Amino acid sequence: MDVNVKPASSVSAIVECAGAPLPVDVDIVIPVYNEQAEIGSSVMTVVERMRVLARERIDCTWQVVIADNASIDDTWFVARSLVRAFPDEVRAIRIDRKGRGFALKQAWGFSYMDVDLSTDLAHLTELIGPILSGRVDVAFGSRLMPASRVTRSLKRECISRTYNRMLQAYLGVRFHDAQCGFKAL
Repeated sequence: MDVNVKPASSVSAIVECAGAPLPVDVDIVIPVYNEQAEIGSSVMTVVERMRVLARERIDCTWQVVIADNASIDDTWFVARSLVRAFPDEVRAIRIDRKGRGFALKQAWGFSYMDVDLSTDLAHLTELIGPILSGRVDVAFGSRLMPASRVTRSLKRECISRTYNRMLQAYLGVRFHDAQCGFKAL
């Protein structure tokens, strides 16, 4: 079901919705911008993994939410196709301006991960389990933690480390992974 909506106020920037929000335990929000090539396989991977987890390890209801940040390629077309293919498991919103943080503010229900699935989905139970059990309110995974085992290109590693150091130097923040792509609340 595609639904066109106008923002209720200047706070909301959602301009179009595909699918409907369901009463679920977990919303997995994937913010995207010009990801037409990546989004299909990534969302299908998440859907399949969540089906397995819901059957075997975690007793919860869930939905994948694609948050399109004003893409100018065919990302929104692909997102709507995914909603039609998985109507009970995927919904999508189109936001009228770019920005991962803004997309999360508009769409965040519970969990968030990057479209490149840089964190192994095998760790999803570690992320959401403590929240579902009521032990914690916020959980995150970071490739910069000492126990993390990550393989990335030198270029990507340098850009990430430089960005984090700039934030620490110029803004005085004390966290070490500003782009952590695996969060839940």
